[in-house]
Amino acid sequence: MSAKAMSVMQEKDLQKTSSVQRVTQIAVRVLVYAFLIAMAIIVLFPFYWMIISSLKTLDEYRLSQPTFFPQVIMFSNYAEAFTTASLGRLFVNTMIVGVSSTLLSLIITVLSAFAFARLEFKGKELLFSALLATMMIPGELFTITNFVTVTEFGWRNTYTVLIVPFLVSVFYIFLLRQNFMQIPNELYLAAKVDGTTDFKYLWKVMVPLSLPTLISITILKMMGAWNSYMWPKLVANDAAHSMITNGLRNAFTDTTGDVNYPVQMAAVAIVSAPLFLVFIFLRKYIMAGVSRSGIKG
Repeated sequence: MSAKAMSVMQEKDLQKTSSVQRVTQIAVRVLVYAFLIAMAIIVLFPFYWMIISSLKTLDEYRLSQPTFFPQVIMFSNYAEAFTTASLGRLFVNTMIVGVSSTLLSLIITVLSAFAFARLEFKGKELLFSALLATMMIPGELFTITNFVTVTEFGWRNTYTVLIVPFLVSVFYIFLLRQNFMQIPNELYLAAKVDGTTDFKYLWKVMVPLSLPTLISITILKMMGAWNSYMWPKLVANDAAHSMITNGLRNAFTDTTGDVNYPVQMAAVAIVSAPLFLVFIFLRKYIMAGVSRSGIKG
């Protein structure tokens, strides 16, 4: 066989191999996208069902064969949900608790993280290890003791009982401390040589450099306050201090025990909307803050 013929055969083999690889890559990509689309449909379907249910009449909602699109679109369900459940008051209560607890928690978190990251004092590592060890204890174990404590203090049915017990978060302290550890210690030593106080260095240097993590902590803390259910249900049962999550439980049940499910779904959609907006517009800050903290130190 001549060299030219062998060259042609090798070229054909290469083309065949390249074609097989290209087809394989396309098939794999199609399967991956098909899987992702299927998972997206599974994840999004409950939200779609919530929206269409909130736009149905009660009779259509109770049909034995469910409809996948409202026969009559009832936007009035949203107005009725807002007035029936006093959503305005619930939003105000939740914002008071969320903003107050977030600001106070940020102050505690920043000061604690700075102390563990930069200050030197006896037993620092032991104290930090003990603090981390508390993360392995389920929070539910503290519910009874916390309930007894706040009852003895007379805090039930007040904003104080919704704010104070959860101001300290070991996870947030750990997250911010890891971020502070990535800032070169030479900056701190140079600032001390220049006579800069610890508080000024913290405010002027460490806080600006750790802003993505602080934004992430702020968002996560606000979301935690927004989603809080069990504790507010135990300690704040009066209408004046009810929050979003527990204020909707029986708001749409009439005297006969019937529930207006479309209006209830409309209320759930209204309550869920802020969290969707936070996730859509601020998700990059959450990811940036968590990724910047790393595992150093």
